[in-house]
Amino acid sequence: MKQIIHTEKAPKAIGPYSQGIKSGNTLYISGQIPVNPSSGKIVEGGIVEQTEQVMQNILAILNKAGFSFADVVKSTCLLSDMKNFGAMNEVYGKYYSENPPARAAFAVKALPLNVMVEIETIAVK
Repeated sequence: MKQIIHTEKAPKAIGPYSQGIKSGNTLYISGQIPVNPSSGKIVEGGIVEQTEQVMQNILAILNKAGFSFADVVKSTCLLSDMKNFGAMNEVYGKYYSENPPARAAFAVKALPLNVMVEIETIAVK
């Protein structure tokens, strides 16, 4: 049985998808982009600010579903430019200082709303 996870503390979906889906003990979080949920706008700044907002959006969905970063088993990081990998990685690493999840990171041609980073997440309890 799947349960739709939605919180006002993360950006609203900009398409036909859910912020998160919980199925059994697994939580699948849709790719999060650096939209501030309060304003509905992309955060100002560069890759550091954008990654921070993405991680806060992920945290809000994790919390709504009763999960934490400690429960994350897999992340996929999409970047508009691999030159931003180091700075993204530094911010990302603050959230996974112990027992980090498996991860893939790669550059794509373009991301929604021309953002620099999008991260999808899978967590298991």
